[in-house]
Amino acid sequence: MLNQQVDVLLVGAGVMSATLAAMLKELDPGLSIHMIERLPNVAGESSDGWNNAGTGHAGYCELNYTPQNSDGSVATNRALQINAAFEESLQFWSYLVEQNILKAKDFINPTPHLSFVWGEDNVAFLKRRFESLSQHPLFQDMEYSDDVSKLKEWMPLIMEGRDNQVVAATRVDYGTDVDFGALTRGLISHLQKQNGFELQLNQNVRRLKQDKRGIWNVNIQDRTTKKSHTIHAKFVFLGAGGGALPLLQKSRIAESKGYGGFPVSGLWLVCKNPEIIKEHNAKVYGKAAIGAPPMSVPHLDTRIIDGEPALLFGPYAGFTTKFLKKGSFLDLAKSFKVNNLKSMMFASLRNMGLTRYLIGEVVQSQESRMKSLQQYFPNAKPEDWHLATAGQRVQIIKNCHKKGGKLEFGTEIVTAKDGSIASLLGASPGASTSVQAMTDVIKRCFSDRIQTQEWKVKMRTLVPSYGRSLIDDTELLKEVRARTLRTLELKK
Repeated sequence: MLNQQVDVLLVGAGVMSATLAAMLKELDPGLSIHMIERLPNVAGESSDGWNNAGTGHAGYCELNYTPQNSDGSVATNRALQINAAFEESLQFWSYLVEQNILKAKDFINPTPHLSFVWGEDNVAFLKRRFESLSQHPLFQDMEYSDDVSKLKEWMPLIMEGRDNQVVAATRVDYGTDVDFGALTRGLISHLQKQNGFELQLNQNVRRLKQDKRGIWNVNIQDRTTKKSHTIHAKFVFLGAGGGALPLLQKSRIAESKGYGGFPVSGLWLVCKNPEIIKEHNAKVYGKAAIGAPPMSVPHLDTRIIDGEPALLFGPYAGFTTKFLKKGSFLDLAKSFKVNNLKSMMFASLRNMGLTRYLIGEVVQSQESRMKSLQQYFPNAKPEDWHLATAGQRVQIIKNCHKKGGKLEFGTEIVTAKDGSIASLLGASPGASTSVQAMTDVIKRCFSDRIQTQEWKVKMRTLVPSYGRSLIDDTELLKEVRARTLRTLELKK
């Protein structure tokens, strides 16, 4: 093991690495794939069920994906793109279920997705949003209502105690709750049964350097024994969540220059009272507070984590200098480099309001948090809810010639020019679009092989819409959606 040679090295045992490994093994079972993880368990950071919202992000309920334009119209392009991307994930997961690799009920459950607003201006916006989105086949099953009796059917807990308030909601019946931790563990468990796949836990990457042959020499230290060894890999994927940026910086590839990170933490209010949980079966999203980051859109969620039901509200955003939940308070300071100093400083100056907002969230009292919850669940009682720490996110800061540095929300793939190394940066919609993201990695980094007829045919088996547009092809969408809803048991 001192000088191991592999085709593919995956750093991080989360949903992204697990998805890429599973796809590559289906495309070429002969590939030697090695996965390393710094923690003693897989899916221990952002992929863990308690560290993310579990929303299958499809744009059905997330109002931040459909901003209002200056003329009052609603921009729908991002919602369409995210919905189509999630449909790709559903297709690959359907394939895995059909092949008896995974069981749908172990990681995905039908959970209606609702957007809920109050106040005349917000209701008017939601109606315009509905009218814009529902014209497209991707969203044609969305319902809208401002009728109190109908809303009580959709979300009884939320409608309790609301007197003479102007309210409205939209609903998509076949929204989903996804346990990304269970999905990741299922994928890796399957991979461990395959020849040519190896998983190592408690491993920390110390150095990575490319030699003249194009091979990456990655020096790794066992965090338990402190012994080191080197893995020689033809291709490296850095799928380590918040830990991906420091690793990308260690690679020193030209494409990494200018990138920085802005860490955002979060908290949930969690209810495990079965009497309350059974009264709510939905993910209900509202509008974010002014100045709040997009991942802080408040929502009251039905969750099924490790098979157990729960009710979560939040997330309450916060600020920390850690890049990982189990990281170091020095992570942010260490991420400042000569090549990203300009972009980091300019982005920081332009987002001082966001920083103040996040710090304010950190010092918020439990009473204040309960008041926020009671805007969505008026009859909520403090004794039924406890505080839990959510996962850590690192938003992308990148160089922008006009502005010096720009803070971006979303995900981005960074690859070397020769395709020998790739890294995934950013956050939401993240895991929901993992299949599209990893398909992009395969197209960029295995460009010669993905052009072969063999891989093209196999990709169409894994993701039938591969190479085509679900946004533009209505018949393809109908065919794909009928299959995924049936296979994943998402439509009642």
